[in-house]
Amino acid sequence: MPATPTAFAPTARPRRKGEITAERILDAAEALFAERGFAGTTLRDVARAADLRIPSLYNHFESKETLYSAVLERGVGPVLEVLSAFMHEGTAGYLDAKRVVRSVMALLARDPQLPRLVLHETLSGGLRLTPVLREWIAPIFAKSHEMVEAGPAAQRWGSEQIPLLVLAMYHIVVGYFAMAPLYAELNGEDLMSRDAIERQTRFLVEVVERLFSHEE
Repeated sequence: MPATPTAFAPTARPRRKGEITAERILDAAEALFAERGFAGTTLRDVARAADLRIPSLYNHFESKETLYSAVLERGVGPVLEVLSAFMHEGTAGYLDAKRVVRSVMALLARDPQLPRLVLHETLSGGLRLTPVLREWIAPIFAKSHEMVEAGPAAQRWGSEQIPLLVLAMYHIVVGYFAMAPLYAELNGEDLMSRDAIERQTRFLVEVVERLFSHEE
């Protein structure tokens, strides 16, 4: 597994003015990319949302591609760190899976735009994932399959079904956050409220217990 990128590492020193501005640009860009995708967002849109002029934005990010990559790494990095740490424990079984579900749900609840951004990237085929993210994601998926096959779920599901289980969990988690705005509009319920997040987390824990155990 590649070393943790320095872009994901926390810093204790006070942030400089330029770093604060870059963070503001990233916040604005993440919101726009999550809403419109890469193709539907322009740097002028981002500059306007960040209350900056275009030349100021270029002082921090030389292109839309560079900005998009920075947004992805900043958002996806912490989630991959959690998953990577979980995988390195080297244990199998649904009890560990329950822990990682709670950890990932807590992270995404703090950054609910990220799943929508990831969904846009997924629909485009992941063409703009950075090499860093690709190097992290592939081993995590491979290790997930390996752990499930070594656990009690292997007594219930065929080997060809194990990857489908992993993908199903991915879609359940990402889909919940991605659908939250539309669901609120259609049903009047805020899926991002604390109670709703906790209810969904408990539901996912139960799903993990049922899917990844060997009991019928």
